[in-house]
Formats: sequence, C-alpha cells, structure tokens
Amino acid sequence: MGTVFYIMGKSSSGKDTIYRRLLAQMPQLKRVVLYTTRPIRSGEEDGKDYFFVDEDRYLEMKKDGAIIEERAYNTVHGIWRYFTADDGQLEDIGGDSKYLMVGTIDSYLAMKEHFGPGYLVPLYIELDDGERLARALKREREQENPKYRELCRRYLADSEDFSEERLRLAGITKRFCNEDLEHCLKLCMGEIDGYKGKPDKPDK
Repeated sequence: MGTVFYIMGKSSSGKDTIYRRLLAQMPQLKRVVLYTTRPIRSGEEDGKDYFFVDEDRYLEMKKDGAIIEERAYNTVHGIWRYFTADDGQLEDIGGDSKYLMVGTIDSYLAMKEHFGPGYLVPLYIELDDGERLARALKREREQENPKYRELCRRYLADSEDFSEERLRLAGITKRFCNEDLEHCLKLCMGEIDGYKGKPDKPDK
C-alpha cells in the first residue's frame, strides 16, 4: 500500500531540515516535487526544488483538473502560487511505495480528501513557541535584509493555522518534539519504518 508521510509544523519548528534529513537518510522514500509560479532563485534547480511554471501553465493545469491542492501568497511581486499536481509522481499511491511531503494543515487535508482516507500519515513537528521565536530571530538576523515584520506576521499566523482546535479537527494527535534534532529524526524514522496500517481509515 502506498503511503504519504506528510510533515507539518509551525515556522522555525525545523520541519524543512527534518524533511531534507529524512530524504537523505531514508533512500526508500520518494520525494514529491511541488509546483510554483514564483521566479527561480539562485542555486535552485527546476524539477528538483520545484517545478517552476508561469501563470498560464498554472491556469491550464487547473482547467484540466490536474491540481490536487494549492496555496497562494500575495507578495510585493504579485501572487505566488504553490501547488501539488496529479502528474504521475504519486502513481503508486495504492502500491508499496512510501512518499515524503511537507506542507500545511490545509494542504494535508486537501491531499487526504483527494486520495481518500488511509493513505496519508501526518508527522507533526512541534517546538516550544519561545524557542521557535528565538531560532527565527537568529536566522533573520543572519539575512542581508532582515524582514522582521514578516517574521512577526508568520509567527502570529501560525497560532491560528496550527491551533489545537484545527489539529484536533484534522485528526492530528501524534507529535514529534524537535528540541533535539537527532532524537526527533530518530522518532520520525521509527514511525516511517514501523508503519503497517491505515490509522485514519474508518472501521467497516
């Protein structure tokens, strides 16, 4: 049975680092590449970091019903979209493959609705809010042009996006604390290696 292990967490919880480390340490996991309409950045590779497409291609894929889930952000450069497409990357969803993705509660729920119950396993990365803020501030200070207002906006938005009520409604009960990265990785790897069933599949 194909399974998608879906990493989620508030900003600066370390979810992106854990995502990269899991892919590097567990070669059996298949990476699902997302699409975006934002410009490619220095050091990024098309087809590896994202599939970079323009607005026309996005609209064409949407018209064809090829978009599973999408998010849009209104930036100073215009609207940038990020989305998951039904493009064959998840063709073994009913087989034995194990996939790894990272996203939000909304994208997780959209994926779950698209494929049906039982194929997605949430890996919710958790970290104390004070520690998250400290890490975020340290990272922002290291940037050439720190964006402190955006940092604060994301921090406050996370309180709503990942509220206890939303986590409960999404059926996310298990948490992986990232106070110690190596320990958190070990727990996540154990969850993936030991997964046998369909925890969110309703009983008949």
